[in-house]
Amino acid sequence: MIRNCKLEEISDGRFYGLQDMVKVGCGDCKGCSACCQGMGKSLVLDPLDIHRLSVRLQRSFEELLSDTVELNLVDGVILPNLRMVGEKEQCVFLNEEGRCKIHSHRPGFCRIFPLGRYYEEGSFSYILQVNECVKSNKTKVKLSKWIDTPDLGKNQEFVNNWHYFLKDIQKKMVEAKEDQVRKQLSMVVLQLFYLAPYGQEHFYEEFQERLTKVKEQLSC
Repeated sequence: MIRNCKLEEISDGRFYGLQDMVKVGCGDCKGCSACCQGMGKSLVLDPLDIHRLSVRLQRSFEELLSDTVELNLVDGVILPNLRMVGEKEQCVFLNEEGRCKIHSHRPGFCRIFPLGRYYEEGSFSYILQVNECVKSNKTKVKLSKWIDTPDLGKNQEFVNNWHYFLKDIQKKMVEAKEDQVRKQLSMVVLQLFYLAPYGQEHFYEEFQERLTKVKEQLSC
């Protein structure tokens, strides 16, 4: 999701890499679930997020759409996001004690929070969003440890490729003169990257195959 703001308004002004120490440690979020509430439709899920949820919950994408995930327009493209429910508009996966029920399979957005990604010239760096986490007295944690993702190298490549592919799709949406063409582009993204299941152990390879195929078809 594109944010229209100046970098100095939301960050500490630094760019971070995987080996850097970042002040994000928050004592395992004990007693706090503020970042899991009131997020609206901003918790947009990428194909890996949906794959992880499907594996963890043993449910297809269509089944997830029935009660935990919803579809919305994101910068011109129809994409899934986590549902917020109840009076507090909290994440559907937050339990009564304010803890995450899918922590080991949580989405990428949750894994990096309160960090964000800054994309530029075909790559990205991490930034520390200074106004997001309400916890005080944070400790320094190595960024790669904070993300807590297996096959981190492949993960970073996937994140980058997915972002810039969506940018290409968004550009095609703007160029398309007919609503039907825009709808077809969105359906291609949903069908190929979300609806069609991945093998449990070879997500990155299968994703790359699909990405190469659709980029050739759409001349991205």
